[in-house]
Amino acid sequence: MTQEYKRKPFTGWHMTAILVAFFGVVMTVNFTMAKLALSSFGGTVVDNSYVASQNYNEWLRRAADQERLGWQEQVDLDATRHIRVAIRKDDHVLAGLTVQATLSHPLGRTPPRVMVFEPAGNGLLRSTQVVPAGRWWLDLAVRQDADRARYRVNLQ
Repeated sequence: MTQEYKRKPFTGWHMTAILVAFFGVVMTVNFTMAKLALSSFGGTVVDNSYVASQNYNEWLRRAADQERLGWQEQVDLDATRHIRVAIRKDDHVLAGLTVQATLSHPLGRTPPRVMVFEPAGNGLLRSTQVVPAGRWWLDLAVRQDADRARYRVNLQ
């Protein structure tokens, strides 16, 4: 006894259901990926790449000038999470430095903070503020007379 199965015809409703399901999945994935990208985007490096390109040679000159100084930064956190900074040249700590520093979150989740430093003896500088837990960037601008240097240090 053989049974015959009749195949139902493929109708416009079937095609509509397939298209709606397909594009529903595509849109869901796209919206999810866009939301994840926007939630982790820390901002732009430069706002106008053309203007930045006009300054590129100047930036290279400053980098070469800084390299010729032979300064080496030593930046760390002490046990109380205060920043300690020492700038060395030929294994000697430089004295009489002026330091400007900004602490910022890598993803821009908090506004940047200006850090204030005070002498801690032997050319060492110590921040007056405590660094919160987490990962931070410290942008240092160091000056001694006419010599200038800039550093970006990753603190954790």
